Amino acid sequence: MYNFLYNFYSILTETYIVFSVCLLLMYGVFLSTYLALGYPLLSYNFTLLVFQILVFSFFLTFLQSPLHVISWDSVLLSDSFTYYAKLILIVITIGWLLLSFEYLVTEKFNYFEFWILILLALVAMLFILQSYDLLVIYLAIEFQSLIFYVLASINRTSEFSTEAGLKYFILGAFSSAFLLCGSSIIYGLTGLTNLNDLAQFFSGFILGENIFSYNLIIGFIFILVALLFKLSAAPFHIWSPDVYEGAPFVVTAFFSILPKLAIVGLIFKFLLYTFYDLILVWQNIILVVTFLSLVIGTFGAFAQYKWKRFLAYSSINHVGFLLLAILNGDVESISSVIFYLIIYIITMLGVFAFAINTKIYIYPTIYQMRYLTDINGLVKYNPFLAGSIVIFLFSMAGIPPTAGFFSKLFVLLTAIQVNSFGMSLIAVLVSCIACFYYIRLIRSMYFGILGNNWKVFKPMNKMSSIILGISLLSLLFAFIDIEIISVISLAMSIPFLY
Repeated sequence: MYNFLYNFYSILTETYIVFSVCLLLMYGVFLSTYLALGYPLLSYNFTLLVFQILVFSFFLTFLQSPLHVISWDSVLLSDSFTYYAKLILIVITIGWLLLSFEYLVTEKFNYFEFWILILLALVAMLFILQSYDLLVIYLAIEFQSLIFYVLASINRTSEFSTEAGLKYFILGAFSSAFLLCGSSIIYGLTGLTNLNDLAQFFSGFILGENIFSYNLIIGFIFILVALLFKLSAAPFHIWSPDVYEGAPFVVTAFFSILPKLAIVGLIFKFLLYTFYDLILVWQNIILVVTFLSLVIGTFGAFAQYKWKRFLAYSSINHVGFLLLAILNGDVESISSVIFYLIIYIITMLGVFAFAINTKIYIYPTIYQMRYLTDINGLVKYNPFLAGSIVIFLFSMAGIPPTAGFFSKLFVLLTAIQVNSFGMSLIAVLVSCIACFYYIRLIRSMYFGILGNNWKVFKPMNKMSSIILGISLLSLLFAFIDIEIISVISLAMSIPFLY
């Protein structure tokens, strides 16, 4: 009995969400078939119930102690990293829910299954954070991927959404095959799947000129490629712009913001704990992927004229900076990655709050902002909103004193410590080049040509404005007390010392 409670404690939040999903599913099925109490009552109720579940989940996680617990026959690991990462994931999901509600009502997304899938995706990410065995890693990632395929194609009336879901499914299947094949090779060589057992097995391991070493490298590379695909790092980024473009805007925001933290945590465990002794192999791979992500993400964004594809390539560029900090392979590098990731999440939350909820009224229709040129002359209609977007773009470009500058600075300092001067110089040059397309957007807002039609920008709803305001203040005044984020990122990196 004691052992069961000991195991159950680590998955308390996940159990609560799954149980709530079962109740919501029955509630949705019974009520959606009842003519008098269908939409819009069902949609509104569902949103409030999901919000309540997320708030309760946050408190359920927050009131737990960040213990170092290996549970469920050593397949799940709970420590201070997973504790804080869970809290961040749930808080960001709440923020995403608040900024997406009006969009779902406007676009008539009357599917209660949408919220069920969102909660299940959150459960999948929470399990990915805790996974400590190759088999559980595969099952958790596949669970998340299957939900993402459905979310990408959730808009049944749009052929673009269907195309996005199909592309994601086909390319994601290749990625899952790589992960499963790599795990099979590792298991075939060692007879082990647990990350702790593998770490002990390869402790002090030296690669040699033999078949075992060659097969080990092949299996290792297969798993790493699958994880980099999920992170949308170049050259495994092909799915990212197309899926972001075809999926509904709120789903694009979900893909862009939330899964990054879970996958980065998994890469930490895989590279810096289990296969740390293969550092000479994976450092070279990460170096190549970092270079390609920085270059492709930066120059790819220049050619874009739609918001979703622009943000997709911008996120590939940010992934390059994340991977650059991992090269060092110590606690300071992990802390820098987490710091950068927190700032990235806050920035993207604010940017999507603007992009999703800014609607343009040109008589006689109201349409969703899709093109970068739609913000031409924004300062004449809403100077405060234009000023807010300038701050977000400055932070993404890494211009002081915004939080984005400090996040990039810490990454570059970490890279320099391992004598990665060439890649650091490339990262600085790429950031300077990236400034041009961010400044191009600022020029459009302040000096853009309005055209023949007078536009009216529909005011944001209150919740989206609050999310945008909190993100803005976090980025603008982070330099006043930057220790808050630094302490959190350091506390999350400490478990990787052991």
